[in-house]
Amino acid sequence: MRDFLAKKVKEIKPSGIRRFFDIAKEIEGAISLGVGEPDFDTPWHIREEAIYTLEQGKTVYTSNSGLKELRVEICNYMKRKLGLEYKWDTDVLVTVGGSEAIDAALRAMIEPGDEVIIPTPCYVSYEPCAILAGASVKTISLKNENEFRLTAKELEEAITPKSKILLMNFPNNPTGAIMEKKDLEEIAKVIIKHDLFVISDEIYSELSYFNDHTSIASIEGMKDRTLIINGFSKAYSMTGWRLGYACGPADLIKQMTKIHQFAIMCAPTTSQYAAVEALKNGDDDILNMKESYDERRRYVLHRLNEMGLPCFTPKGAFYVFPDIRGFGLSSDEFSIRLLNEEKVVVVPGNAFGESGEGFIRISYAYSLEDLKKALGRVESFIKKIK
Repeated sequence: MRDFLAKKVKEIKPSGIRRFFDIAKEIEGAISLGVGEPDFDTPWHIREEAIYTLEQGKTVYTSNSGLKELRVEICNYMKRKLGLEYKWDTDVLVTVGGSEAIDAALRAMIEPGDEVIIPTPCYVSYEPCAILAGASVKTISLKNENEFRLTAKELEEAITPKSKILLMNFPNNPTGAIMEKKDLEEIAKVIIKHDLFVISDEIYSELSYFNDHTSIASIEGMKDRTLIINGFSKAYSMTGWRLGYACGPADLIKQMTKIHQFAIMCAPTTSQYAAVEALKNGDDDILNMKESYDERRRYVLHRLNEMGLPCFTPKGAFYVFPDIRGFGLSSDEFSIRLLNEEKVVVVPGNAFGESGEGFIRISYAYSLEDLKKALGRVESFIKKIK
């Protein structure tokens, strides 16, 4: 019998994050600092709204694009937070998490031979999604000395005649890096010069600790060539609700909706009603969680400094990305030994692209108690391998 499996799918490597979680499950007493998931419960008023809609029997399909009430509130949120105006009926698509929005956008835009530029280290699904859509991928290795920001020079040097889309994520997973307005203004000039389109994954937009988040879509000339991806998992601690959205040019949203219509139908109805409540009354929840994350961020950086583990100061998301190159171990070797010898789970930096080699990702989306215990074990490990 012939091989019915697609070559491009077989050649995609499984997630490096999941590989470590599978190993960790076999080790009793392991403490995980690997999961990028808030440790807070979804705020009660959001859960209560979901329960109420279930009691009312609101369990039927919604519009393919999502509940009108939700799309209206998304537009209100974008105006309130970013100063961007979108039309609820043409410019917004509600998706099953932000990941579906990225996948649909790439499938709606990519023709054979098109190239997607991806700054790395980056979220593990970007390159596979681009490949599955039929694109070739050009990566840009972001640098620790630049605080893992994308520079105009780096972007200019990466562009080829086939380049079509820049797919980027700031605040960044795994580094915690951000892009300030002045950074975005410089790369916007290059984007416009070369007539590129931007898919901007802003799922961590509410977790920017020094300044309010700036979207590249708010830079002059960029709104019509930017698709913003966002969702509810990080800001509102709603990971399992699987709800995201895309805001962008109406012609792109129309084609993405067609893909979504045939592949998904609509996002979960109960989650959509809960999200309306989150957007209307969840700003205080965001602030409270953000304050806790910031406290943890400062504590983790303090402890890393105490144990001599160099790490630039992340300004967003809930990750630190310490540099382990001075220990003579690869990212995999460091992470595996730390797990086996001290029972602490971190993610090797190379899981996020080759440029992440020599680093590890530590998530501080955990209680201070767990962080103190785990980082104590990390310090013991470092003393052994120095």
